[in-house]
This record gives sequence, structure tokens and C-alpha cells, in this order.
Amino acid sequence: MTTPANKAPQLTQDALLPRNTRRSLPIALLRAREAVMTHFRPMLAAHELTEQQWRVIRILGENGTVDASEVAERAFILAPSLTRIIKSLEERGLIGKDRDEADGRRVLLRITPAGLKIIEEVTPESRMIYSDLERKFGEEKINLLLDLLGELSDTMDPR
Repeated sequence: MTTPANKAPQLTQDALLPRNTRRSLPIALLRAREAVMTHFRPMLAAHELTEQQWRVIRILGENGTVDASEVAERAFILAPSLTRIIKSLEERGLIGKDRDEADGRRVLLRITPAGLKIIEEVTPESRMIYSDLERKFGEEKINLLLDLLGELSDTMDPR
């Protein structure tokens, strides 16, 4: 028996799965991320930074010297990718890298004055984007969304 070419095959619906992708949590999270990041990417590109590089220097700017594995965890970057990012940021003089004196296996990362300068340059532009987002979506909604996403992460994190 053949089905017409324009008719999609019918899948059995699992009661726990949403009926369409508009109500799929993973897809909705990706859609929201992309909607937000389209405003930040041009700003970062103007400073020759990738999203991942920006996350690394922000973490170091906020925390000073941080173990590389902790940076990877906080920035949600896989270790092999972080290795490339560290090399690139170090070559640009935005971060420094040292071995832990107590444990030579640990790599400690720190922000440099040039890295702090980039943060100072990007921050006003970033604040403008956040202000626009607050104006369009509402500060209360953003705070609620951040709280709910944090709670979801805490609940679902297997660690």
C-alpha cells in the first residue's frame, strides 16, 4: 500500500511528548536563546569575540583567577573547546595561564589588563541590549524567567 507523497506519515503520539515542536521545551529554549543572541552576536563580533570567548573572559573578570575546569563548567564549554579558546585569548593577551604550584596538573586562568579593557568596552553596549530587552519583555518577566530557568537547571542537573 502506498501513501500519497504530500501526506506525512502518522506517528503514534506518546502521552508525555508535546503534540508539536512549539511546545517542546528543548526547542523552545533553543529558540529563545537564538532570539536573544541575535542581539549580542554583532556586538561581540565587532570586538572580535565569540560567544564562548566572551563567557570565559566574563567569568575571569568576575572571579579573578579560576581553575580551567571550573571555567569550563561555569561557561558550559567542553574541555577540548576551552583549550582552543584559552590559546586564542592568551595569544591576544586577554587572559593569562599559570600552573598551580600545589598541583602541577591544574591550569589557573586569570584576566589581564587587556582583558579587563575589553570587558569595559563591551559592557556599555551589552547594557544597552539588556535595557532594550527589559523594555520589550519586562524586567519582572526577565527576573522570573531567570529564576525559573535556574530552578529547572538545579532540578534537572544530575550532579
